[in-house]
Amino acid sequence: MIALALSAAGCGEGSSDDAGSDSAIVAAFYPLAFAAERVSGDTTRVRNLTPPGVEPHDLELSARDVRTVVDADLVLYLGQGFQPALEDALDSSDAPAIDLLDDLDLLAGTEEEHEGESHGGEEEARDPHVWLDPMRYVAIAERIGAELDRRDAASDLSEELRALDREFRNGLADCERRELVTSHAAFGYLAERYDLEQVALSGLEPEAEPTPRELEEVVEEVREHGATTVFFETLVSPRLAETVAREVEARTATLNPLEGLTPEEIERGADYFSVMRANLAALREALECR
Repeated sequence: MIALALSAAGCGEGSSDDAGSDSAIVAAFYPLAFAAERVSGDTTRVRNLTPPGVEPHDLELSARDVRTVVDADLVLYLGQGFQPALEDALDSSDAPAIDLLDDLDLLAGTEEEHEGESHGGEEEARDPHVWLDPMRYVAIAERIGAELDRRDAASDLSEELRALDREFRNGLADCERRELVTSHAAFGYLAERYDLEQVALSGLEPEAEPTPRELEEVVEEVREHGATTVFFETLVSPRLAETVAREVEARTATLNPLEGLTPEEIERGADYFSVMRANLAALREALECR
């Protein structure tokens, strides 16, 4: 177990420049930083390695970031090539680290989703976006709680997540539509949990745009589903979603994959729960739920 006693730092405001190498816990990106801060309480410093407004897939590490990772008492991250720069730094150091995807039931990407992408190397790609399923996020919270010997705090967070899961189950139980058209394949776990069908315009990585032929196929698939909404994200250009929406005469709306908060979201006090509830409201409207 790890006994830590350093000053607290807000996970939503962590960046590559706001902390030195004295961070006790280094969390790879926002969802892990949020869980670590909630579980560890106000006695532990938590450093979010991904700055606000930065897409975590694209994270590059400065020399200072690498030193922060190397000197950390604990690094929390997701494997499967989600943040290759961080995994490279961990591979070349002795920093104590936990891959929070270990022991989780992971979904495989489709052939189209992971073709040419870095997730999993030559092995079949596995979807790392587990935090968008509140119940898998429970497992992450409890794993962090066990590692930090903060099981009671982890249990409190888990209860909130189970309540959120009930909100989603009730809110999405009776809907006119079940298809979920998203700009990239981040919502597979959410779709699986709540009996939705994800139709992704691109693969597991948000910047991996489809070829013209693949785009034609996606447009045809969206048209066949009769989808009325194409969702785009906060940290990625909406251009692809807007193009498909025009082709099928659908509207666009925001569905946040919670890979990070923008500075504006931090300023207005947004967190995992408020963003997930905003996602639920957007889904209910798009899917015409009663």
